[in-house]
Amino acid sequence: MAKFFDKLSTALTGFIQEQQMFFVATADVDGRVNLSPKGLDSLRVLSPNRIIWLNLTGSGNETAAHILGVNRMTLMFCSFMGNPLILRVYGSAEAVYPGDPEWEELKNEFPDMAGARQIFDVAIESVQTSCGYAVPLYEYVEQRSRLLESAEQKGEAGIKQYWADKNTESIDGKPTGIPV
Repeated sequence: MAKFFDKLSTALTGFIQEQQMFFVATADVDGRVNLSPKGLDSLRVLSPNRIIWLNLTGSGNETAAHILGVNRMTLMFCSFMGNPLILRVYGSAEAVYPGDPEWEELKNEFPDMAGARQIFDVAIESVQTSCGYAVPLYEYVEQRSRLLESAEQKGEAGIKQYWADKNTESIDGKPTGIPV
């Protein structure tokens, strides 16, 4: 049975920290809903009501476009090993970009990763747990390194050009706000 909370408990924070993958969902007032899996060492719980996650350069930038229109975001964590649990974190988010006043402070929460394009700062409004009984068991092997390797190969100038070519608009033609 689903249960709602107004913040993360110590136990739920521990659950988040154990996960190797999480999912991000956003939607603007019109257009497509975006749901993306995320991995690597890219998420931090800063307090019971605040999560930040480092977004790396990828083929699209839907999340950034959506929160410019409607800043709501849902993060979902699933237990794929051990006891079943699904945790959803609902909140409002803002993007922090390189050059923004808070970028360096927030960026220092993460290891240095090539292709870092923004940090999403999520103010938690509610938290929901549910059973997860239908989520299959999987064995974690390792994080994939291809995204980081690709960004390293491109270099800083290549990443900025990639942003200009592929990350300034969503697939629905909305601006993402990424500085190029």
